[in-house]
Amino acid sequence: MTNERKSEITEWYEQHSDSIFRYILLMVRDHQQAEDLTQETFIKAFQYYDSFERKANGKTWLFRIAHNLTIDFIRKQKPLELLKELVFLGKNTSTLPEGMVEIRENSTELYHALGQLKGAYREVIILRKIREFSIQETGEILNWSQSKVKNTLSRALSALEKQLNKEGIIHEKN
Repeated sequence: MTNERKSEITEWYEQHSDSIFRYILLMVRDHQQAEDLTQETFIKAFQYYDSFERKANGKTWLFRIAHNLTIDFIRKQKPLELLKELVFLGKNTSTLPEGMVEIRENSTELYHALGQLKGAYREVIILRKIREFSIQETGEILNWSQSKVKNTLSRALSALEKQLNKEGIIHEKN
């Protein structure tokens, strides 16, 4: 079982470590801490491999571990540190839903505005729109129902739109 565990964790690391690192970095905004939490995610996955339910997706399970570790870390930080500007580690472009706007994900302004949102809003936007998890996967990672994911995402996108409008970054499409 240990060889199987090691083999699967190694495979997961090769497949998912970069995206887990970027997710954590978006949350903690500290490169070294994101590296440490990414490493800790895979250590926990190795330790708790036997509790992994095969009905779940390995990627979702890893992101759940990363999420929990990141939230624990964030809870220990000073509130002012949580408002630091986010750094770019995403894709080139993204379209926000409901035909609002198109905006480059590598925009410092977008990440600054995202950093101004409350934690739950920031998390759900990162998971659904930047990391592109499904509603079900996002719910599993955050331990939320699918309806809570949908409702929170809708509110989060409205709050993000208001923040981006407030900062003069976007213009609504006609």
